[in-house]
Amino acid sequence: MATSNSSVVQFENVGIRYGAGPEVLRDVSFALPEASFNFLTGVSGAGKSSLLRLMYLANRPNRGLVTMFGRNVTSVTRQELPEIRRNIGVVFQDFRLLNHLNVFDNVALPLRVSGATEDVVEKHVSELLTWVGLADHIKALPPTLSGGQQQRVAIARAVIARPRLLLADEPTGNVDDAIAVRLLYLFEELNRMGTTVVIATHNEPLVGRFGHAQLHLDNGSVTQRPAAPKP
Repeated sequence: MATSNSSVVQFENVGIRYGAGPEVLRDVSFALPEASFNFLTGVSGAGKSSLLRLMYLANRPNRGLVTMFGRNVTSVTRQELPEIRRNIGVVFQDFRLLNHLNVFDNVALPLRVSGATEDVVEKHVSELLTWVGLADHIKALPPTLSGGQQQRVAIARAVIARPRLLLADEPTGNVDDAIAVRLLYLFEELNRMGTTVVIATHNEPLVGRFGHAQLHLDNGSVTQRPAAPKP
């Protein structure tokens, strides 16, 4: 497979195993075009989380080539990783919020790290928290929130800086259907602004409703499925 300059993520014959066990992913090859929207599907244990970990550079493959933003990341040094990761927003299943910071400050963190002014932080964080339905909880600490509310804080933090690549692991797993649909609209809006989106989900009705392209994992292998035609 030739490397494409328009691909944000490209895997070529990638395999990964943990310890001496069998390969969790094997001979995985795919390319995600710039500003594409992709669902990552497959049964529990198919390797979705392992694939996401490779994409946000938490793990390195045992074999094969991974290219991110046109750069071979299988051989980058530890010192080079933060620069690459600044282009990636991640929504983890366990949220990873900072419990000593309130909702506003958790979401504001990526903007402040990037050097945004407080006027910009105030405007964008307030707008986003209103969109995800948390305008009344900006001063709350994460432990006082429900699981669904914490999930929405984690999503807001991941998208606030408009990353080039957004990776989300079951982002609608702790919210009701109405909020799930609203969050998908938020991801679509981010995608329209140029972010490549990858959402791992078991929610087949949601996948069917939105009809985006899929990376389908089955027994450690990936199949790319095109987006459904618009009605």
